[in-house]
Amino acid sequence: MGDQSAKGEEFEKNAENKLNSWNFFGSKYEDAADLFEKAANFFKLAKSWDRAGSIYVKLANCHLKLESQHEAAQAYAQYGCKEIAELYETEQNIEQAMDYYEKAADFFQSEEVSTSANQCKQKIAQFAAQIEQYQKAIEIYEDIARQEVTNNLLKYGVKGHLLNAGICQLCKGDVVAITNALERYQDLDQTFSGTRECRLLTDIASAMDEEDITKFTDALKEFDSMTPLDSWKTTLLLRVKEKLKAKELEEDDLT
Repeated sequence: MGDQSAKGEEFEKNAENKLNSWNFFGSKYEDAADLFEKAANFFKLAKSWDRAGSIYVKLANCHLKLESQHEAAQAYAQYGCKEIAELYETEQNIEQAMDYYEKAADFFQSEEVSTSANQCKQKIAQFAAQIEQYQKAIEIYEDIARQEVTNNLLKYGVKGHLLNAGICQLCKGDVVAITNALERYQDLDQTFSGTRECRLLTDIASAMDEEDITKFTDALKEFDSMTPLDSWKTTLLLRVKEKLKAKELEEDDLT
């Protein structure tokens, strides 16, 4: 690890020297960009994510000097932010990963690469829900659904975003808010009411309202038999089930 960091520092120093030098042949910014890229790679190998991120900012600045707007955006967003975010994700450092995904989303948005921006936003929503920031996750999923419902190539994925938003609503435990949300989702996407995703959310909301664990479990089993639930959805729905169980026990204690 120490060797990799030392090499990263060496390449960074060489890049800085290159920027401060006179260069009559070729471009000092091109040369510095090559050196910064190597420095960033060594910092990543050393798991010095913040150092790697700061190097990518310098790399982006070199590309801007060369008037290579696209490369600059790629360096700062795709490599400097999205890749660093993915590295934090593997380290289970959720808040740092969210921070870098947000930076990446902002840059993709500024470049009008909305598909990549939304991929980053979905990651943010996923992490937000994991750390119980449900409202933040709901707003992101609903916003993406609103964007994609008018796009013929992407509207098939809207029901999935609304399902994710609905699951986060369920985690908040407010049955009235869930019912209102489901009405909004059906207004947003006219086809949603006929989907299995909508039926699952409706059945779970009903089970919560009736405090009926069996109904809750049956709804999940039916959906899962056709469309297996991924680990993220399973984790959140287990939280809902635990709350429902706790309510049931409360009722038993009172009687």
